[in-house]
Amino acid sequence: MCSTKLSYKKDERLKSRKLVEHLFRHGKSIHFSPVKALYDFIEATPSQMLAGVTASKRNFKKAVDRNRIKRVMREGYRLQKLPLLKALEHKNISLAVFFIFTGKNLPENKVVSEKLKVILQKLEDLVIQLDVVK
Repeated sequence: MCSTKLSYKKDERLKSRKLVEHLFRHGKSIHFSPVKALYDFIEATPSQMLAGVTASKRNFKKAVDRNRIKRVMREGYRLQKLPLLKALEHKNISLAVFFIFTGKNLPENKVVSEKLKVILQKLEDLVIQLDVVK
């Protein structure tokens, strides 16, 4: 594996307000407590995956806690996104995903990583099934 593939660079981040609003209004969701993912297939020239993460200010009052949760989620995503990226490139599809931490307590890295792995596997299965539909 190339180290550049395991990165989470600026062009891979979901920053567009319009796209985030679109995901919250029209996106589909996958929920494996304590992580929820909103996703939708988007139109982009090169096949790519845009991802964003968040933690609730209601559940975590301290910014330090929210930042730690987001850091853990980004790390879990970064290390496990490769199979999904390969499936997207193979089908020439683009995907926008927004991960939301829904738990009430500070998570362990292992728990978040496992839940993200399940969600990313589920998304990969959806991408593979899209070829059958088309």
